[in-house]
Amino acid sequence: MHPLVERLRGTLLPAVVTPMDSDGIVAYDALSAYAVSLTKHTVGGVAVWAHTGRGLYLSPGDRVKVLETWRSATDVPIVAGVGVPKSSAARTLEEAADATVEMARAAAAGGADAVMVYPLAALGELPDGHAQAVALHERVAAESGLPLVGFYLHGEAGGYPYPPELIRDLLSLDAMLGVKTATLDRAIGCQDAIWAGRDSGKLLITGEDRMYGPSFMWGADTALVGIASAQVELSAAVLRAWTAGDHSAFLTASDRLDRFAAATFYAPIEGYVQRMLWAAEWEGLIAATAAHDPYGPDLPPGERELVIRCLEELHR
Repeated sequence: MHPLVERLRGTLLPAVVTPMDSDGIVAYDALSAYAVSLTKHTVGGVAVWAHTGRGLYLSPGDRVKVLETWRSATDVPIVAGVGVPKSSAARTLEEAADATVEMARAAAAGGADAVMVYPLAALGELPDGHAQAVALHERVAAESGLPLVGFYLHGEAGGYPYPPELIRDLLSLDAMLGVKTATLDRAIGCQDAIWAGRDSGKLLITGEDRMYGPSFMWGADTALVGIASAQVELSAAVLRAWTAGDHSAFLTASDRLDRFAAATFYAPIEGYVQRMLWAAEWEGLIAATAAHDPYGPDLPPGERELVIRCLEELHR
């Protein structure tokens, strides 16, 4: 078993945002300040290049510099999301796998401690998609030299449902630390995925921003979530209470986190990145000039007001 399994078990890893200006240029001064401020909280690690950080949209140079910034700011483990960049010319599954491996190598070169492998959604439609998915993870581990986190990502974000058999086979790989579920609102799929990992000894990682508390009750033991990219303590309090067996505190903390999730994670779901940036701005983690998501949908002003009103109520 890789030593990171026990180091990360029971901890919170925020999937961090990437501060950008209104033109979509990464704001590195803001990123440096954000990285220092966020890691003052008790976190088990951070996840860069994930969906929340728009990792697949960043240029190769920006990805390198983003990872370098986080590596300079903290010594906690860094998990880097790896997949097919939006700028990739990959037209076949083989080319998509090559692009994923190339990104994983870059993560290793930049000092990441592990990689989280984005799913290739096309595999979900193929008769041998299961075998190809396992082979992709084996190749990423072999060619990057890094341990892995599997990533069951919902379709709206470009993933596909991982059946329990695939979860079990991924967790059987020596390089696999655990599998993260990010099913959005699919309780049955989340339950089945977590339960498939029972007795594996690997991490059962929740990425369920809207089913955060319930996912621990279903068996998750670690968290890697975008909702912790701001207001870290809201997410941390839920996990801390659950781990301590303090069920009264767990219910209270879950209610607070759910209220925040209801103000940030809803349709259009891709708008959550901008909503989290607004939350980070309100908290003072990121300057207003760097709180822009150029890759999400345009959101009406009322949505920003909803985020702020929620935060003000939570902090009365």
